[in-house]
Amino acid sequence: MEKRLNEFCIGEKGTVKKVEGEGKLRRRLFDMGITPGAEVLLRKLAPLGDPLEVNLRGYELTLRKSEAACVVMEVK
Repeated sequence: MEKRLNEFCIGEKGTVKKVEGEGKLRRRLFDMGITPGAEVLLRKLAPLGDPLEVNLRGYELTLRKSEAACVVMEVK
């Protein structure tokens, strides 16, 4: 089942299927390690849902909701 990263619930895991977006945003996500095949676990959400904290490649990464919306995931 496909889902965007910003739609995940706390504790949900998935694998990056593709990264959408253009230009600087897409390059920034790739530079942070969000590449197809990477496993991601949503650890925390701020009270209003923005930002969110994920565990990726052994480190914690904080993303804005708008950035997370560009990441298409395959839910496990």
